[in-house]
This record gives sequence, structure tokens and C-alpha cells, in this order.
Amino acid sequence: MGREKFNRLIFAFTFYFALLSSVVAAQESTPRLPLPPAQQPGVIPSPTPLQIIEPSVLTDALVAQVPEEKPMLWQGVLVETLDGEIVMQERANQTFNPASAIKLATALQALRTFGPQHRFATAVWSTGTFDQTTGTVTGDLIVSGRDPSFHYEHAVSIAREMNRLGIRTVTGDLIVAPGFTMNFSSSALRSGERFYDTLDATRRPAAATRAWLENRQAVSDAAGFQTQPSVAVMGAVYIDSVPAGARPVLTHRSSALVDVLKVLLCYSNNFMAERLGDSLGGAAGLRRFLTTDLKIPAIDLRVASTSGLGVNRVTPRGMMTVYRALLNELAKHRLSPSDIMPVAGIDPGTLQKRFESSASRGSVIAKTGTLNRTDGGASALVGEMRTRDGETLLFVVFNGHGSVRRFRVLQDRLLADLQYERGGPAVYAYSPQTLAMRLTNTEFDPATRAGDGEYEPAPRQQ
Repeated sequence: MGREKFNRLIFAFTFYFALLSSVVAAQESTPRLPLPPAQQPGVIPSPTPLQIIEPSVLTDALVAQVPEEKPMLWQGVLVETLDGEIVMQERANQTFNPASAIKLATALQALRTFGPQHRFATAVWSTGTFDQTTGTVTGDLIVSGRDPSFHYEHAVSIAREMNRLGIRTVTGDLIVAPGFTMNFSSSALRSGERFYDTLDATRRPAAATRAWLENRQAVSDAAGFQTQPSVAVMGAVYIDSVPAGARPVLTHRSSALVDVLKVLLCYSNNFMAERLGDSLGGAAGLRRFLTTDLKIPAIDLRVASTSGLGVNRVTPRGMMTVYRALLNELAKHRLSPSDIMPVAGIDPGTLQKRFESSASRGSVIAKTGTLNRTDGGASALVGEMRTRDGETLLFVVFNGHGSVRRFRVLQDRLLADLQYERGGPAVYAYSPQTLAMRLTNTEFDPATRAGDGEYEPAPRQQ
């Protein structure tokens, strides 16, 4: 190997080692471009397949590769009093990835569209005839609905209700409408198979039995432990629309939207947020809502999902607009943020292990956002906190391109410092309720319409 070629290789290794070191260092400090490596006097690298790039060219090349929507700054903060006085702001008009904090916008749109007491319907239908003496439906069983919270225990409760109506056996197939989902699965077929197994006590998974018993314990239903609901469907499972002429058997209605939102936001459940968003027009519908109803400038928004997955963009000021609108919507219905959002250190989920000291526990209500890889690591915290001076401070904190774990530490420290500057943390008046309890308050309608837009009839013949 010639000396000149050897020197070029040494140069390339040194250069890329410096570049790698700068990327690693950027996780813990302000981002900066790597310094050029020391170059040996008299050695002028010539173009090779590796293509060594001069430092002056490197800067332009890297900048050219940065997507326009990528935030060039790594932290955005906006803290305000309830009456709108700015306590702190940093890059409040710069766009960042809000991650799962975008779920607050989805929750707001759902509350405005449906109302906090809305219940999602899951309808059960049948075809053929029913023999009351044998408890047999000679025909098919059909299930339709778009309940984002429908789970094992709800399927068992449907079996129980069908038993009360005298139904124990279905000779035909289980037809699953295309929009039906269960157990946070986006596959209608897989959801139908789980529903099929869960209805039948002889096929019921152990996890379904546990969920049912925990559900009964939560509502102190002693009778629920004494019976084993079961409906056996003898045929197969397939996907189709509700056939013309099908008769409604019963309609299961979910817990109220306010309780569904509490579970969704505490656990930051992406599936539930996407299902809820689907009923509101998806990402495009959410973007229209934010720009039209909340007047957030379109240039400050990019909405890729209603759950926070992917590349979303919003400014801290725009997110503060969302949060204030959410507070106003809750107040209209005499609700508080703790009715739908996690209370730090108390509620299970994403904030259970944060602000959990004896002084801070219960003093912060917020929604987290976490993306470990997107945008090089994105983290968000949006909500409010109380202080002993009697203030309630609203806050938006966005971080990106770094260690999510470190971002969380910095966010918690920032809020704690603000609280202690105002006498220390003060707890909210809050009586926690188990999240399992929130999803047990379901209802049944007897043989009625499947209403609320959940009915999926067969398409008309052309």
C-alpha cells in the first residue's frame, strides 16, 4: 500500500471517528458540527470511491439533507398562569414533535364531537329462527361496532346477556363486520376469532376468564362468580357486512367517553387513540379541527396520526392553545383535567413513577409523549401543576434529538424548580378510581337498533 493511499485512509478514519463522537456527544449537550480532523502537511486527499468531503462542504451537505419540517432546535418551553401571563418561554413558536401529547387534541375533538357521556355501541344480530325451549338459534350470529375499549370482559358480558335471553347455541357462523375490533387488535378477523372463543366457556382463554372475574370483583358482583356465561357458535368466523334482514339481539354500550379517555390517556394507548381518531376523520380530520376550530396556523402543524406515532409537528404555543381549549371544554361539562388525564404519582400508567415524592405526589396533571427513535428521540410533557402560593401553572415542554430518559429528568426538574420558586408543590383534590372500574360501567339495550352509526349494513346491489 502506497504512503499516500495509507494517509488517505488514516484521514478518513480520523474524520469519521470525530463525526461519530460528535453525534454521541450531542445526546448530552448542545448540538454542533464535528470539528475537522487534523490534516497532515502536504497530504491533499484526492477523490476516491469513499469521497472525502472538505469540512466547509460538509456543513452545507448535512444541512441540505435535513427535512424542512425537522425542528432545528432541541427544546421548546411555554409556561403560563391561568390568566395567560407568561412565566417562561423558550422557542415557543418553533415546531417540535409532540409525540403522544397529540392525544390531548384527539381527546378534545372527541369531547366536542360526541360529548363526555357518549357510549360506543357493539351490536349483536342473528339470522334464522330461535327455539326458546332448546336455547338454539338456527342461523348466523353477527357482531358489529367500533368501540375502542372493547375487551375480553365485555365479550363475556355479552355471553351472559345472551344467556339471560335464553340463547346458548348458534348453529351457523359468526359474521364479523369489517369495523369490529377487540383487545386492541386492528384485525377484524383476529378480533372475531377472539370474540368467538371468548363467548364459548369451553374455548375461553384463561386471560379472558381472569379479566371477567376482575371485572366482577371491581363492581362487587357476587353473582358473576357463581355463573359461567357461554354461547357456542358451531360454524366458522368470517368478515362481512351485517346481512339484510338480520334481527338485532342486543346492543352493548361502552363506558362513557370520559372514562374511556381516562384509560386512554393514562396508559397512552395508541390503538384506542387511532380508533377514536378514525371516527373523527383520522389525521386529516384532526388537522382540520385544529386549524379551523382552534385557529392554529397551518404552517405550525403537521398531523400524521391521532395517536402521536410518526412525524407530527406543533409549536409549544399551538399546544398551549389545545390545552386551554381542553380545559374550557371540560369546564362546560363540570369536569376537571383529572377526570381524563393522569395525576402524577397516583394514577397507573406513564406518570405513575414521576413526581412520586411525598411532597410532589398529586401536584401535577399531565400527558406525556415519548418516541425513542423518531426525530432522534422525542419527549413531551403537557399539562398543569399547583403551587403552595395558590397558583396553577399551565406548561408545555417539548424535547427532541436526544436521550428520552434524560429529557424526562430535565422536565421534572424544570417543573419542580418552578413549584419551589412559588412555595413548593400543592396537591390537587383528587379521589382516584381504579382504571378497571372505569371500563366496567357498561350498559345493554335489549333487541333494538344498533344506532350511533355503528350499524354496517350490506351494500346495496347495483
